[in-house]
Amino acid sequence: MRIRVIFSLKNKGAVLPFHHQKLIGSLIKDVLGNEYPEDEVLYSYSGLKGQTKVGREGLHYFSKRVTIVFTALSEDFLQLLIKKFFSQPYWTLGNLILLPERVEKEGVPSFSEAVKFLCISPLVILDTPSNTRNKEFIYPTLDEFSDYLYESTMHRMERSGKFTAEEISSFYRFQIVPDKGYLERIARQEKKFARIYTLIIDGSIKEVRGYTFPFELYADPRVQEFIFTCGFGELTHKGFGMLDVPESLSTEREVIYEDKNIDS
Repeated sequence: MRIRVIFSLKNKGAVLPFHHQKLIGSLIKDVLGNEYPEDEVLYSYSGLKGQTKVGREGLHYFSKRVTIVFTALSEDFLQLLIKKFFSQPYWTLGNLILLPERVEKEGVPSFSEAVKFLCISPLVILDTPSNTRNKEFIYPTLDEFSDYLYESTMHRMERSGKFTAEEISSFYRFQIVPDKGYLERIARQEKKFARIYTLIIDGSIKEVRGYTFPFELYADPRVQEFIFTCGFGELTHKGFGMLDVPESLSTEREVIYEDKNIDS
């Protein structure tokens, strides 16, 4: 299930860091408390979407409304998240004051054995306990890149309890094909598609490399739907690895909750 939580922004011009996933992660902790340990749920979320202007301090938000997209395997988890978001009149995200207004459920696209994806949050392929390789750069066209993501995806699918051992074994076809034109264009413009991101886990600072680029994935349609629903790669519960499908049914939305007390 995939939802968009839409907030009214009460202090236009307020600023967030360019990468603010950890702030959203802290907000989710505040919203849920201890009812759902974050690392026990297969889910992910986007950054804060809205009309922005780039400034020295980060992103200044000027739109009347802003949005966070959440996606999870468990509908119960998302229903609880909705309930908690609307349990109080406003929340703070960094310096932003957000009033929960409504929730829209996105449509689900049809999946085939070849699907084009966009990264709408950075994709992390390595999260080692020793933290020794997490910043290593692996070029996306290398088989090693696909191999790490395959192992991560099969582990998470097994952990979900939604697939049998026989099904997991049958998902052996798995290959990522990056958009080479995009990578070449980024190189010519001397821009980056891979950066180091810092987050805090259990009180310790962790640095990981995240990748943001379009790609096509060849895999079983059930695998495609799983990563679209649960996020792709490592640290999805920290807001990494959220994907979208270009021109998908995600543009078709149904309002499933609305606060009638919000002044529109």
